[in-house]
Amino acid sequence: MRKKRHTKLVHEGQYVAEVDIELIETDEGWSPYLSLEDAYKLDDVRSALRQGDLKSAMRLSRVFSLTPVSA
Repeated sequence: MRKKRHTKLVHEGQYVAEVDIELIETDEGWSPYLSLEDAYKLDDVRSALRQGDLKSAMRLSRVFSLTPVSA
């Protein structure tokens, strides 16, 4: 079993969060996968962004605001 650091992006509305997680790699069928703790972390960040609770989302990730670019 190997663990590899990875950054997942969570997009909700006008915000994007970079969430640091660990992917678990094994020689068995469903590899790589997340730990239950990291899966809950992603869910918590997504929920906080949906509710507009940036403070909670920023405790678990790096949050960015998206701004449209006009051509």
